Amino acid sequence: MAPWETALWRHVTTEFHGDPDHSIHGPAHWKRVLRNGLLLATRTGADPLIVRLFAVFHDSRRINDMTDPDHGARGARYAAKLRAERMFTVSDENFALLEEACRSHTDGFHHEHPTVGTCWDADRLDLGRCGFVPDAHFMSTEFAWEIARAGSVQPFLAGVKIPVSLP
Repeated sequence: MAPWETALWRHVTTEFHGDPDHSIHGPAHWKRVLRNGLLLATRTGADPLIVRLFAVFHDSRRINDMTDPDHGARGARYAAKLRAERMFTVSDENFALLEEACRSHTDGFHHEHPTVGTCWDADRLDLGRCGFVPDAHFMSTEFAWEIARAGSVQPFLAGVKIPVSLP
């Protein structure tokens, strides 16, 4: 992981409203979304940088683990704030993808863009933490559909080198 990315994860984690060690939407979930997203990106063509940023921002501004319909939009605004503070850099075009992925990740059904779809699928593949089995019909990418149909991401991780260490 690049130094800027480690610093970003630390910063976002320290500002997380929930209990970072026990929240079902906290940093442990973000790490699994990162892992899932990078795995998916090996076959979907998603931009790994946007997948990495989505993982840390998509649930970062939740105020509770229950109903919080505006958390994705708050996560997108938080990403914009930290981008303006130069905590990370990304093109305007790619930042628009990150904003869309964060803002709509709980409301969207499928997304045609491979990066946004990969982000949403990476999150949905971790629904087991909430006691739900990921449903292939809600997946945007063929690879995530395949994983959901198999019932677990674990067999797909065997022998695959995720291109970064997890924070």
